[in-house]
Amino acid sequence: MDRPVLELRKLSDAPGAGGPLQQLGLPALERANGLAKPEDRDEFVAGRIALWHFAASLLDVDPTRLVPDYRCPQCGPGQDHGRPGFLLDGVPAPLVLSASRASGWVLLAAVVNPAEGLRLGVDLESISGVVFEGFDDVALTAAEKDFLASVPEQDQASQRARLWARKEAWLKMTGEGLRRNPAEVGALDRPGLQDVNTVRNRDLPEGLVAALALG
Repeated sequence: MDRPVLELRKLSDAPGAGGPLQQLGLPALERANGLAKPEDRDEFVAGRIALWHFAASLLDVDPTRLVPDYRCPQCGPGQDHGRPGFLLDGVPAPLVLSASRASGWVLLAAVVNPAEGLRLGVDLESISGVVFEGFDDVALTAAEKDFLASVPEQDQASQRARLWARKEAWLKMTGEGLRRNPAEVGALDRPGLQDVNTVRNRDLPEGLVAALALG
C-alpha cells in the first residue's frame, strides 16, 4: 500500500535557506527573481530547498544528485510550477511529491516507490486567510455552504479553511489547480481526500489546517 510520508518544517529552518539559488534550477531562479517582496522570495526559496532536502533524505542520497524537475499537466516539463519532482542521476527519482506553504511553515508530502500513475496533493492553509467577504460564493459548493451554516459560528472559520485546504489538495493531485472552478469541486466527502491534523504525532500549529489527496 502506498503510504505518504509527511513532514512539517519552519521555513526559517529550511536546510540551506539563504544559500545559492542555482540549487533550485533555472525556472525556479527566474520565478524567485520575479517576486517583488524580499520576504516572498525568501519563503519561496526556503520552501523549494526544504522539499529538495526532504526528497534526498527519503532516498538516502546526497542532495546534489537531485535536479528539480517540475512538470505541469498543461505546460509540460521544465516549469517553475506544477507537480514537483526530481531527476536522480539523470533519471526520474522514484517519488511522488507535493508541498504547501502557509504562515512561515511548509508541509511536505511524498510517496517513495509509488505505484504507476499514483498522484499526490497536499495543502496547508491559514485559517485567517479565508476570512473575507465573498469567499464562500467563489469557493464553496451549495452543499458546503449548507454545511457551514450548520456549524457553530465560532467554528465556521476553521471549517471554511478546512474545506479550502481539501479543495486545494485535490486540485493539486489532479493537476487542474485553480484552472478549475473550486466552487464546482465538492470536498466534504470525496474518496482519497483526508484532513491532516497531526504530522509525526504532533498537532499542527495553531491557526493552520491541512489536507492530503491521494489517488
